[in-house]
Amino acid sequence: MPDTAIRVLLVDDHPVVRDGLRGMFANEPDFEVIGEAADGREAVDKAVAFLPDVVLMDLRMPGMDGVAAIREIVERELPTRVLVLTTYDTDRDVVAAIEAGATGYLLKDAPRAELLRAVAATARGEAVLSPPVGARLMERVRNPDRELLSDREMEVLRLVASGSTNRDIAETLFVSEATVKTHLLHIFTKLGVNDRAAAVAAAYQRGLLEPGEPV
Repeated sequence: MPDTAIRVLLVDDHPVVRDGLRGMFANEPDFEVIGEAADGREAVDKAVAFLPDVVLMDLRMPGMDGVAAIREIVERELPTRVLVLTTYDTDRDVVAAIEAGATGYLLKDAPRAELLRAVAATARGEAVLSPPVGARLMERVRNPDRELLSDREMEVLRLVASGSTNRDIAETLFVSEATVKTHLLHIFTKLGVNDRAAAVAAAYQRGLLEPGEPV
């Protein structure tokens, strides 16, 4: 193993995922797995103890989650960079991780070669984003109003735009009509409107919905 091997800490609450990653890195002389952690608290403790070049961090774990662990690692000013490796690519997850200080964000379905390149780039301090995540962030920049509404509120709004009634929406989303009404009230408040038609019109005007967008 070369002296300049990139030292990696694996963080995931699923042992089978950690085993798979460890096996992958075992065949790569430019990388060295120096430890594993099953939750955010353990990740921080081992990052402090081992000072890895890169922490490969899952997000949703019991106890301290990945975002909180990233924030603490950054606050401690460790000579360590964090590359998120997760199955989740929602706006909320991506933005929270990056705001916490993650250098990169990769999805678990990334090809092996892409993951290795991403870890190496993260070790060099280069920002790394998987294509779907990069596309989502570009969309947020182009349509900043989109973050006004939660993912579920956007689902409701799209169904309203398609002509669905409250009952239709409730059946589609497997929720009660009362829940649909609550979502609608939140949507009206956030968009500054008073009814369904105005909400749809405002959504098109702000770029939250686009003509021909699939529901």
